Amino acid sequence: MIAQATPVIDPEMLRRYDVSGPRYTSYPTADRFVEAFDADTYVSWLERRHIGGVARPLSLYVHVPFCSDICFYCACNKVVTRDHAKSARYLSYLDREIAQVATVLQGDRRLDQMHWGGGTPTFLTPAELRALMGIVRSRFRLVEGGEYSIEVDPRSVEPGTITLLAELGFNRISVGVQDFDPVVQTAIHRAQSVEQTWATLSEAYKAGFESINIDLVYGLPKQTRASFDRTLDMVVTLSPDRIALFGYAHLPQAFKAQRRFAEADLPDGEARLDMLSLAIRRLTGAGYVYIGMDHFALPDDELAVAQRQGRLHRNFQGYSTRSDCDLIPLGITSIGSVGPTYVQNAKILDDYYDRLDRGLLPVLRGVELTADDLLRRALIQSLMCHGSVSIESLELAHMVDFDTYFADELADLRPMIEDGLVHRDADWLAVTDRGRLLVRSVCMVFDRYLRQRRAGASYSRVI
Repeated sequence: MIAQATPVIDPEMLRRYDVSGPRYTSYPTADRFVEAFDADTYVSWLERRHIGGVARPLSLYVHVPFCSDICFYCACNKVVTRDHAKSARYLSYLDREIAQVATVLQGDRRLDQMHWGGGTPTFLTPAELRALMGIVRSRFRLVEGGEYSIEVDPRSVEPGTITLLAELGFNRISVGVQDFDPVVQTAIHRAQSVEQTWATLSEAYKAGFESINIDLVYGLPKQTRASFDRTLDMVVTLSPDRIALFGYAHLPQAFKAQRRFAEADLPDGEARLDMLSLAIRRLTGAGYVYIGMDHFALPDDELAVAQRQGRLHRNFQGYSTRSDCDLIPLGITSIGSVGPTYVQNAKILDDYYDRLDRGLLPVLRGVELTADDLLRRALIQSLMCHGSVSIESLELAHMVDFDTYFADELADLRPMIEDGLVHRDADWLAVTDRGRLLVRSVCMVFDRYLRQRRAGASYSRVI
């Protein structure tokens, strides 16, 4: 039972259940990781990958933290600088980290998936991009049919850079836009013309990239329904393969640059909901498939195909088509997943450098999943990716009686069932079309850590 329909927008239900909560790119979420999970623990799990002679394929996430300018809305881990001596030093330490990881890994280091994020990976010069890909290729084998993606800021690429990325082996690209309105761009300190964006996309089309994504954000300061509608006009005209539509998370206590925004300039809840509703209508009307949460894709894009075939997966980069990979984190703040574990690298450059100088992998924290974590992760993954979970499959895989194990959760879920957001029968638990925009709220019912009310991170609003 795989959800495919466009979500039904019910303003009353969205207001009632619009709470702050995790985005569930992992379960347990990163704020539940512990420092007792250290470099030695991580190495032990890397070494276990080949026990029995069979290992899962590999995925890499490479974090490039540098940006030339600060975007005031941004909540990413970044280092704002124009000094390329800093990126040169960083690449030398990435080389050390990659060499250490490769030494621990046994057998064929086949790389099925890779993503470079940031920060701004295209902060790197063409020579640095070549050098970093050379470092990766010296330790790993990129395979035909692999998925190799990179985030691109059109403001930081010269003509020929996108073509170079294709030559280096990238076949997917994600282009930051956020909003095309000049007033909004001034407010968030990110001036980017339609012409700049089109130049990047045009070069990507000519270079043969298999999938092109555009990132948008709703709920930004000075944004209105009319201005966002004009942005959507331009995006539909550009016709990317995928669109990621994120709700702006205003967390000034955590991100200093967001304190520059006047509260009066931020759209209220009703305006945010109106913009989200507008975007869903416009994008689905233009032929995009609503994948879930904040992702849209054209029907023939691999993401939409994976959802139709039941292969959709969710990881730290959002929705993905590769569910069978061990994800190796590289660079500061990167998060990975090896076997039944999650691991996160040091968040601060000096700490990252210090650990590598001492011959250690730069692990800050992580977690080994319990049997309960694995069960709840499977349930939450299925709801997030497919909008439903097979009760029998969950029971057989995890040796539990669903109704007994989740008795308290099912009692708390009853109002959502009565409100028509969730359907339950003997075989399936499913989020209805009316509940699809609230899938995070549904998943929160099954989050043991939230149920125990343990202290954790500040979360963004569901809507």
